[in-house]
Amino acid sequence: MEYVYAAMLLHKAGKEINEKSVSNVLTAAGITVDAVRVKALVASLSEVNIEEAIKSTPTMMVAATAAPAATVPEAEQKPKEENKKKKAEEDKAKEDAALEGLGALFG
Repeated sequence: MEYVYAAMLLHKAGKEINEKSVSNVLTAAGITVDAVRVKALVASLSEVNIEEAIKSTPTMMVAATAAPAATVPEAEQKPKEENKKKKAEEDKAKEDAALEGLGALFG
């Protein structure tokens, strides 16, 4: 992943993405460079229009990164929890009433 990040950084900076520049970025980040991986990355990116690839990124990826910010406030969660408790209490009361009815049958 670091290799792709290096290429993206170079692209964003408007620099040429070649073996030397990718290796320099990785080295500057303190990463041991694997020349074979750098060569493979540069070769595979040579046929890719990075701007088009960025634009065609699925919106789900963008939504997934924004989702944690859209959490429900605690004030909205409390009424839901209270409703669940009331429902459970009602269910328990109905169950108790049914058991009392069975108890009366068998005396």
